[in-house]
Amino acid sequence: MTDVTDKVERAVARFERVARQLDERGGPAREAARRERQRLNAGLGRTMVRVAVAVAVIWIATVVVGLVAPIGMFGFLAAILLTVAAASVLIARGGRRAISAPAPATDLPNGTMVERFDSYLYRTRGSLPAPARGELDAIAQLLPSLKQTLSRLETLDPAAQDARRLMSIHLPGLIDRYERVPPAFRGELDGEGKTVDQRLVEGLAAGRAALGEVAEQLARADVAALETQGRFIQSRYGEQKIDSERAPSP
Repeated sequence: MTDVTDKVERAVARFERVARQLDERGGPAREAARRERQRLNAGLGRTMVRVAVAVAVIWIATVVVGLVAPIGMFGFLAAILLTVAAASVLIARGGRRAISAPAPATDLPNGTMVERFDSYLYRTRGSLPAPARGELDAIAQLLPSLKQTLSRLETLDPAAQDARRLMSIHLPGLIDRYERVPPAFRGELDGEGKTVDQRLVEGLAAGRAALGEVAEQLARADVAALETQGRFIQSRYGEQKIDSERAPSP
């Protein structure tokens, strides 16, 4: 009986793995993966720049010291060891940042917070059930346009506060609490007849709707500002006004 159960569990796990791979081949998950690759490449570039600067500083300092007093073989070896140590620390630190994707900190600028939240959703997606992954994909679709609008606002702008709380506190907190529940208890019904998985999906759906409302509100404000500016230009510099200004005096 145990062998049959193990085979069934392995078959189910294999099916879920294949389904997840097929799910991630296209659509929002593919776009999220593309954005994550771009962030990783940018992070690698920044790490290499830091390593190059550190190495340059070490060897410039070595040359300066050598001009003042001979450093000898031991000084030269010390510079090499210091170079290797500095490069190793910087590369390891960059690697840890690339592997881990914690929830965005509450004090990040708006644009950076959206990027960190996007990365957090992408890294968390695989550990959640399929309906929750669908909600994460829907949230991820909102983030590029939300970043574009939020990046122009100050951190303390009232229009950005709800979005910032959702991305840094509420939605990561919901996912974190879900992951703390042992898998064996996620199928049990609560007092309202809902499972932990259902609660997670409902919470993500509410967060998605709230972020969508914020994005729409900010976009409509930009549209209204453009409309106002266009009307002003038309009224100030319209063809009829220009023609009337150019008309010769009688």
